[in-house]
Amino acid sequence: MKYSVEVLTASPQAWVDAVMADFPAFLQDHADCERKASAMAMSLIAKYPDREFIIPDMIDTALEELEHFQQVYEVMQQKNVSLPSKMVPDLYIHQLMEEAKGGSSESRFLIRLLLGSVIECRGCERFKLVAENIEDPVLKKFYKELWISEAKHGNIYVKLALHYFDEELVYSKLEELMQKEAAILANLEIRAALH
Repeated sequence: MKYSVEVLTASPQAWVDAVMADFPAFLQDHADCERKASAMAMSLIAKYPDREFIIPDMIDTALEELEHFQQVYEVMQQKNVSLPSKMVPDLYIHQLMEEAKGGSSESRFLIRLLLGSVIECRGCERFKLVAENIEDPVLKKFYKELWISEAKHGNIYVKLALHYFDEELVYSKLEELMQKEAAILANLEIRAALH
């Protein structure tokens, strides 16, 4: 069974160009996103400790995202790029998370899981673009490995949702969230950042 869906719109070439033109800024944002992805997985455990089925996968995901943060930080050190003292708010994540507000506790739980998949699927698509466009062979290999990992994470969140919810509901809500994600992305300023 296929657990995730593809992003509905491809990232524009203008995004690739912006990243390649200011790769240090992209690295800073990427590190911040990995840190937040780890925190998001742990926050699901904190919010839903009674949903025991999610706990092992969310621990694994949180640890893997934290390892990615460490790897990006090591790349930054090699490239003489420091962690910024303050990050620009991630409007993409903020707007997506608005979808998890309101409704029943069950509905919020489903949407939080599926947003995890949506975000990971976009990360997968964008890391693939970075791997295909960057000339540095070490970074090319690094981003190829990350894109494979992000695809796996996208699947984990849907697998967990299918444990608790009907398949038709999961995939119809996932499709709806993917459409909202595409609309959000289309209205964001293009910058050297993951989102």
